[in-house]
Amino acid sequence: MKKIVYTLAIISIMAGTMLTGCRSSNEKVENAQDKLQEAKDNVTDAKLELNQAVRDSIQKFRKESEERLIAHEKSIAEFKARIAKEKQKDKANYEKKLAELEQKNTDLKKRLDDYKEEGKDKWYSFKVKFSHDIDELGKALKGFFN
Repeated sequence: MKKIVYTLAIISIMAGTMLTGCRSSNEKVENAQDKLQEAKDNVTDAKLELNQAVRDSIQKFRKESEERLIAHEKSIAEFKARIAKEKQKDKANYEKKLAELEQKNTDLKKRLDDYKEEGKDKWYSFKVKFSHDIDELGKALKGFFN
């Protein structure tokens, strides 16, 4: 008799487990669709955050670069005043070099103003090249009278 009771108890537990553990295929599909939609929403949010971060980076870089270009303009103006006091033979050479540096500064300003947002990769490429060019101009201005 004990064997029959144990057998029935085990069969009942197994049947109960199987019935509660199995979900219908519709429930599985709905659950998978919900997870997929949630993942798509997360991707969309991440893309929006990335785009905003890139735009913020661009704005910050533009502001910093404009400040540096303005500082270069002030240096050029100071050099012009200093050149006016130089000897006549040195004056022409300095004016020529200063005109070249002033043109480079103007060109950099125009490149910065003309830049259009064309994606993250192009932005980083532009940023690296522009930073290099503006650094070179700064070095040239610092060593102008040397």
